[in-house]
Amino acid sequence: MKLQRHIDYKEIQKRLETYKVTALLGPRQSGKTTLARQFQANHYFDLENPRDLAQFQNPQLTLERCRGLIIIDEIQRQPELFPLIRFLVDTRPEQHYFILGSASRDLIRQSSESLAGRISYHTLLGFRHQDVSLKQLEQLWLRGNLPSSFLAANNEISYQWREDYIRTFLERDIPALGIRIPAKTLHRFWQMVSHYHGNMINFSEIGRSFGIADTTVRRYIDIFVGTFMIRTLQPWFVNLGKRLVKRPKLYFCDSGIFHALLAIETPEALYQHPKLGSSWEGFALDCVWRSIGKSDDKAYFWATHSGAEVDLFWQHEGQHWACEFKFSDAPTLTKSMRSALTSLNLEKLWVIYPGNTKYPIHEQIEVLPLKDVPAYWEY
Repeated sequence: MKLQRHIDYKEIQKRLETYKVTALLGPRQSGKTTLARQFQANHYFDLENPRDLAQFQNPQLTLERCRGLIIIDEIQRQPELFPLIRFLVDTRPEQHYFILGSASRDLIRQSSESLAGRISYHTLLGFRHQDVSLKQLEQLWLRGNLPSSFLAANNEISYQWREDYIRTFLERDIPALGIRIPAKTLHRFWQMVSHYHGNMINFSEIGRSFGIADTTVRRYIDIFVGTFMIRTLQPWFVNLGKRLVKRPKLYFCDSGIFHALLAIETPEALYQHPKLGSSWEGFALDCVWRSIGKSDDKAYFWATHSGAEVDLFWQHEGQHWACEFKFSDAPTLTKSMRSALTSLNLEKLWVIYPGNTKYPIHEQIEVLPLKDVPAYWEY
């Protein structure tokens, strides 16, 4: 079965039509290459292919002869190409580049320094919930959004694929980025922070439990953030008059990887697990985050020490919006929701839940089924 990824295709197409260079970023096996091959490239280079790599021993000679759309896959293997690409797009108007990479922060920093004003970025994190049918939504939650895991013949094969993925990621991909930390150490750390999924990060507590300094904890988390495995959601605390929480929250980007680290293999095991609620809330948050299209530095959570909070907060066209995620049959209006409305001056608050019926619980608060979250958020 092959799923069409219309939303991501359209987003990339807009960038290709506007910018000289488009970068598609995302974790390994998220489908970047498959999606890129849907575009009619005049030249395609895969820097993991020894034959293509050999041509880049003299990259300027190789690229100068190219015309039209040029795709370079796994470009993080040769970041020294960025200054050359800048020179070529400035001097050869017939060239456009579509570059694919599996490392985020470093790749963005390296490319933005060389290609400022010439490059646009799109992140591909696997299948969106709009890419699958309603009947497959629970499967997407259990197995995660990486195509090979989601499309596996059964849950056993999917789980084994994710275990192999984790092993390869730690033993091959991390060292390939120049990070020299033993795979077993990172695996134990990754398993430990899985228990913080959906919660605020206590760096000192993790450090004490793991026997390392909190600065090392931050470094390890940065590694997983920079490789699209984990995201940290920063708190919104403009209002200094309240006692607000100021530590970030931690979420796994892929629910399937999260479940594999917790040894959750089947739906039955998931529904019996203590992390059931936080697992669903993290999955729902990812669906909405991708729908509203905000970058990681433009979405927040909000919480006070008295207990009021919203799980996701963002600004759009000068107004404030928020979502709360509830794994329950029928969410009702709470004091926390009322507090968020007034404290954050919200235009609207949506309560996302796993049910089937949309209904209002306040003139500015609407309960919305996860299945009805749109491809592009509607205001």
